[in-house]
Amino acid sequence: MHVTRFAKAPPYEAPGHEHMQMVRLQGREAGPTDSLWMGVSTIEPGGGTTLDASHLEKIYVVLEGEIILSNGQEEVTLSRWDSCRIAPFEKRQLRNMSDLAASVLLAMPAHDPPAAATAKPP
Repeated sequence: MHVTRFAKAPPYEAPGHEHMQMVRLQGREAGPTDSLWMGVSTIEPGGGTTLDASHLEKIYVVLEGEIILSNGQEEVTLSRWDSCRIAPFEKRQLRNMSDLAASVLLAMPAHDPPAAATAKPP
């Protein structure tokens, strides 16, 4: 068993993330995992991410507040307990357009998939 207390969760930074505080709950510098890591992002009003894609699948769950999530073609508003899967190579952008901070749980693979799985689809 490996416990990470939220108050002691290690912070991390990621490129293209503005007005956000991010902590790792499990995996990477927060402790050992075999298949995924999890973190929580607090997105301040007006904050968010750039519209980017990666070769890894991502799962987002809104814990508090409201965010706008876009894949560059469609846009949805997610509220508390709403979730969204972003497929490998699918673009994503998170924005907080409200007047209150939003908290979002992120889960994604701990390790890169085999090379064949990281090849961009035709």
